[in-house]
Amino acid sequence: MSSPEQSTDTTIDEPDGVAVSRREALVAIFVVSLAGLLLEVSYTRIISYKLWYYYTYLVIGLALLGIGSGATLVVLSARLRSTGTRRILSWTSVLGAVSIVVGYLVVSQIPVDTLALWDYGSGGSFRALATLVVICLALFATFIAIGVAIAVLLGRGGDDIGRLYFSDLLGAGIAALVVVFLITWLGPPSVVMLSAALLAGLGAWLLPAAARTPRIAAAALAILLLVPSLASGVLPDIRPEDSKVQPGPSRVFSDWGPVFRVDVNEVPPEVNPEIADRIKILVHDGTPGSGLIRLDGTPAEETRFETDPRAWPFDVLQTPPDRQLIIGSAGGNEIVASLNRESRRIDAVELNPVTVGLVRERFADFTGDLTSYPQVNLTQGDGRSFLARSPDRYDLIWYVAPDSYAASNAASSGAFVLSESYLYTADMIETTLDHLSDRGIAVAQFGEVSFADRPNRTARYLLTAREAFRRIGIEDMSQHVLVATSTDVYAPAVSTIMLKREPFTPEEVERFVANVPDADGGTLIYAPGFEVPPGLVSAIPTASDQEIEALLADYPYDVDAITDDGPFFWHFVPFSDVVGSITERVDPQDRETGVGERVLLLLLLIAAVFAVLFLILPFLVVKQEWRAMPAKGPSAIYFAALGLAFMLYEITMIQRLTEYLGFPTYSLTVTLASILVFTGLGALLSNRFADNPKAAIGPLLGLLVLLTIFYRFALSPITESTLSAPFAVRVLLAFVILAPLGLCLGMFMPLGLRTVGGMTSHPDEYVAWAWAINGVFSVIGSVLTTILSMSFGFRAVQLLALCLYLVAGATLWRLRSVHDRVSGAPAGPTAVQDEPVTA
Repeated sequence: MSSPEQSTDTTIDEPDGVAVSRREALVAIFVVSLAGLLLEVSYTRIISYKLWYYYTYLVIGLALLGIGSGATLVVLSARLRSTGTRRILSWTSVLGAVSIVVGYLVVSQIPVDTLALWDYGSGGSFRALATLVVICLALFATFIAIGVAIAVLLGRGGDDIGRLYFSDLLGAGIAALVVVFLITWLGPPSVVMLSAALLAGLGAWLLPAAARTPRIAAAALAILLLVPSLASGVLPDIRPEDSKVQPGPSRVFSDWGPVFRVDVNEVPPEVNPEIADRIKILVHDGTPGSGLIRLDGTPAEETRFETDPRAWPFDVLQTPPDRQLIIGSAGGNEIVASLNRESRRIDAVELNPVTVGLVRERFADFTGDLTSYPQVNLTQGDGRSFLARSPDRYDLIWYVAPDSYAASNAASSGAFVLSESYLYTADMIETTLDHLSDRGIAVAQFGEVSFADRPNRTARYLLTAREAFRRIGIEDMSQHVLVATSTDVYAPAVSTIMLKREPFTPEEVERFVANVPDADGGTLIYAPGFEVPPGLVSAIPTASDQEIEALLADYPYDVDAITDDGPFFWHFVPFSDVVGSITERVDPQDRETGVGERVLLLLLLIAAVFAVLFLILPFLVVKQEWRAMPAKGPSAIYFAALGLAFMLYEITMIQRLTEYLGFPTYSLTVTLASILVFTGLGALLSNRFADNPKAAIGPLLGLLVLLTIFYRFALSPITESTLSAPFAVRVLLAFVILAPLGLCLGMFMPLGLRTVGGMTSHPDEYVAWAWAINGVFSVIGSVLTTILSMSFGFRAVQLLALCLYLVAGATLWRLRSVHDRVSGAPAGPTAVQDEPVTA
């Protein structure tokens, strides 16, 4: 191991001890940022499995909060301020590695039942809240050391702050590029341990040669942590929350994919002896998602479809489809049904590569080796992008329930794809209708919690289809739709909706009506010319716009049509209603009662409380350095606006590129990598304006206005016209689209840090404080962006982001004026305190 103190390019201020060279500082911030983002993304997958997908916001917020709190610790700790940079970096790296290991053990093993939270006043509710706080604290503490290291490096970076910020974001960008591969190869728990190993190794490298024993111990810790990083079986398995499927002896397979974790469970004979040897349950992130059904003979010999709603599309078509598409094929049940009804060509698309591997290889013999049939083409990918790229027209396009929901909405990194679905928007239905043959039908199926009282999914899809038909010139959809329900093992009722570009013929309608009763619990809901039960669903195909408005005004849920600008299909309870009923108990098992929306608001509250406790409250302890900082009010506005607006742009771009890149995880990683790398380059370019930041403000804001207009009007046409291009070309184009945004946004932070650092005789503290403020509002932005997007749409959120950057630009101009006046004053607290601009 080389001796780090021999380097001579020292640029980091050093209160004591051996100086840190520029090279060491750049490497250190790169490794810390790399490890931090690997840790953060891995925990989004772990929390999605342990709790529920919407809790992944917790990870994003707490990671940002922990980093910001580390910066606050640097500000307030006199001991840290007087400690050498090398000593801080080496020991925080080692302690950070230890905190990661302890945090993982706490998070993964602590029992919890978060659904009990909403049973207000009960013991279970208090226990759930207390356990959730413990999990929050464990996650939060994991990122504090990372925040300390980054704050110290940036605070003491001086003229190298641009290079350091670039190296910081470059590390995060590279982590974003490799994290999906690592999660797929190693699994999220092992990637967490890899993050710890990186920090321990960094600590060993930075410790001076004179500290021989600590150096050897840190190196040994790094090597030890590589064992669970490369051998996942060493770590204890994660204990999911009580309401999820628990790991046990019935599990015969488990693997982490980039979309969700897949467990294959056998049905114990004592639970159901009739199906124990026929069905294996696919468990997606701890919840039942689909099934693998044993096929002993050939699909043609299967008789179960005689009483199955999967037969209805084929009954309507009568003649087997020449070509059909299945979106969300999962365990292959719809493939078997299609082979049973002699479909001539079957394109089946499944998002999760783990599930595809189970059908193709691991359980191929059990399921009848479906991919060996020459007419079956099983593809791993996103259904929407597959269809948009396909030149074919189909006799049948089939969106399967419940698999289409699981396949399209289990997001990676969680954070930012989550609950939206581009499969069910008016834009997608229009694309689907465009890919139908003259006799072709589109079929969508949805499980309903209570179809009689609140058929939310079915109603929303029909209203969205109504909008799609209107876009292609069909004002009256009454002759173009069929609806029926049946019972299913996954839901009390499953609705089947059929759409056709051409009107259904009387013969097709009659065949549908005649065969509906053959399915288990089959009930006709709507068919043109037939008497149907009253209700919202049956009224939608024939009602006028005024009648629809009246029906929706009296309906207690929001089921209006959705578009690509706000593709939150499963968002049925407006946030205003959630706030109004927040004190009321809800059934935690009933997702139609706004449990997900309540969680978002709870996470926003947790973020605010943690921010007050660990970022704001400490500054109430007035110290000389704090009093000496001028213009704290404007600087707080500036860095708060940057933190919030950056998240608004970043998250909405991740959401909007999901369709284009065809895979939620790819959208996340490509967008993060591009924005972070080019933001780093922007930070590096900011050095050119080090002496005159005001000269950069106007061009930067002008460019941001043009980019926001471009994303508003040109992004969709560009992505739609190039959707058929090879994946590598689309990734490259996404980088090009995002590059100017990253370059632009990346310049604001170092310009601001350099400005406030030069306004005071305490630059370390001021820069760290600014970093903390930025972190607080990044935390809030990570949750608030989704709330705003669900309420107003992505384009409105990006417009808000632009407005915040305009505010930041005006504030930076004022701060620079303060800087220019203060910089001529004599050094020392007295001169700074005389500055008239204060908080």
